[in-house]
Amino acid sequence: MSDSNSLQHEHTALVGSRFVDVDLQRTVFEDVNLRGSVFRNVAFTDARLENVCFGNVDIGDANIEGMKINGILVSELLRVYAQAHSK
Repeated sequence: MSDSNSLQHEHTALVGSRFVDVDLQRTVFEDVNLRGSVFRNVAFTDARLENVCFGNVDIGDANIEGMKINGILVSELLRVYAQAHSK
């Protein structure tokens, strides 16, 4: 990281930290534990998540246009699901 405001934390415990009005563009999170974390009013536009565990994750009130999981558009999956279960 070359930005003078950049931080590097390795093997660090930041349990219970709070980030408010923070710009984390182009930040890399690797081998990070976010269990029990809450994300509110967060922009993940153009983010890429790889090798991620989403067990028991609850996503609500989200703009999912263009969002893909394993190459499949989530909006299309939900549309087809809604059609199949509206009968």
